[in-house]
Amino acid sequence: MQLTLKTFLERTESFLPQNEIVSRQADGQLFRYHYADYCRRTRQLASALARLGVKPGDRVATLGWNTYRHMELYFAVPCLGAILHTVNIRLSDQHIAYIMNHAEDVVLFVDPDLLPTVQRVASSVRSLRHIIVMDDRPASPDDLDYESFLATGDADFAFPEIEEKSPCGMCFTSATTGDPKGVVYTQRGLYLHTLAVCLRDVLAIGEHDTVLPVVPMFHANSWGLPHAAVAVGATTVLPGPHATAADILDLIEAERVTFCAAAVTIGVELYAQLQKRSRDISSLRGLMLGGSATPEALMRRFQNEYNVPIITAWGATEAAPLATSTHVGRSVFEAGSEERIKTRVRQGIPIPGVELKVLDDSGKPVPRDDRHPGEVYVRGPWIATEYYRDSRSRDSFADGWWRSGDIATQGSEGSIRLVDRAKDLVKSGGEWISSVDLENELAACPGVLEAAVVAMPDARWQERPVAFVVPLQESGELDPNMLSAWLARRFAKWWIPDRFVVVAALPKTGVGKVDKRTLRQRAAGLAL
Repeated sequence: MQLTLKTFLERTESFLPQNEIVSRQADGQLFRYHYADYCRRTRQLASALARLGVKPGDRVATLGWNTYRHMELYFAVPCLGAILHTVNIRLSDQHIAYIMNHAEDVVLFVDPDLLPTVQRVASSVRSLRHIIVMDDRPASPDDLDYESFLATGDADFAFPEIEEKSPCGMCFTSATTGDPKGVVYTQRGLYLHTLAVCLRDVLAIGEHDTVLPVVPMFHANSWGLPHAAVAVGATTVLPGPHATAADILDLIEAERVTFCAAAVTIGVELYAQLQKRSRDISSLRGLMLGGSATPEALMRRFQNEYNVPIITAWGATEAAPLATSTHVGRSVFEAGSEERIKTRVRQGIPIPGVELKVLDDSGKPVPRDDRHPGEVYVRGPWIATEYYRDSRSRDSFADGWWRSGDIATQGSEGSIRLVDRAKDLVKSGGEWISSVDLENELAACPGVLEAAVVAMPDARWQERPVAFVVPLQESGELDPNMLSAWLARRFAKWWIPDRFVVVAALPKTGVGKVDKRTLRQRAAGLAL
């Protein structure tokens, strides 16, 4: 048997057809249907694409939100043998045009509110032949709408037999520097990644779950949750376009969501919204936060105030995306919630199927003493071994290992603790300062909701840290002397930021991470 995604679809189609998919629409209303309908429409969509001339190996792009139509494409395209290219809707027009040209996309599916972007870039995408609007009516006489296109397909379409090493997905990095880099996923890779996500000691996604993937479907396979949900027939709740923290909490409460996944910055917004208006989120067995290290203070707030554990992991676009998870061993679990939090705040151990090593500057493994930092390397059946047609591969891959650029320490049991991105470390007077450690401690300070630390140029010390801090209350004020004293409890004097800048919000990237490049530019201005 070939390890391909269609086997997951066929299993749920045959044995769990009555489980439900719920999708929040642009007007806030909820669309509901069953997996029986989902699987029928997915076959019909694959058939329509085949009749359009899409062949195995062709790239089909999406520019869309987390909706049921986008989820249909998640299986229709790879089950046809084509390659699903999920385009990051928050990239610049220049980068969107670049990655679509680099991927050579032939068909583009787009949500209606994103048509202005398509109108700006489509003429510069040389390979693009068809644009289909993910709606039930055409946006203009020249457009083909999704439902009319779907009607051209056969609901009894038989998926072709596909070789498991065939490419089936493509995602580009979010381009913090230079052009985005493409990562291609194979059928076998995503199949094995899906099985790993469903393991009890990873995310434990099962048929009894109601899963809410807030993490965008255009980013790193939505952390594998759409594939996992279909594989096990879990009830799936999709937040739709422009969902706010309030919308997400309303969905958790109304649909009794058991597992939700989002960026750390979204977790901060969820907590702030809960302080404004209470919701019943007791159904949650876990809130997965990623994209950056989760502050311990945020974990404590959710655990102590709402009895919701924060689940953490580590990975990247290159890892499809999961490479590690924070497994709470039996001895730690029995020791109580405080010890569990100390484990969960780390990025964990490699999930089954992944190999991991942390190497110092000389290429030697760091001691497992949690004091010596090094760069994290990983390899495995779903980890990339190169970028798509990109000469930068030689700098990021070595002997099958992906060099992550993330700096971490390892504890005695092997779990990693993210110290920083290599480019985000502050080098002051020849010594390294971890922005992550400072951010986590600031987030625990009374009155602080969120914080980010970046390097500011300094004539004497080369670099000095500057902290951008968001108050917990909208009208709150934060005293820099108080913040400095709070950090001095734990850190040496030379670690303390030279400046504390109080801001209403931190800038975010297209995938919800704090935009440190923008903050570094602002910090450089402060140094003048």
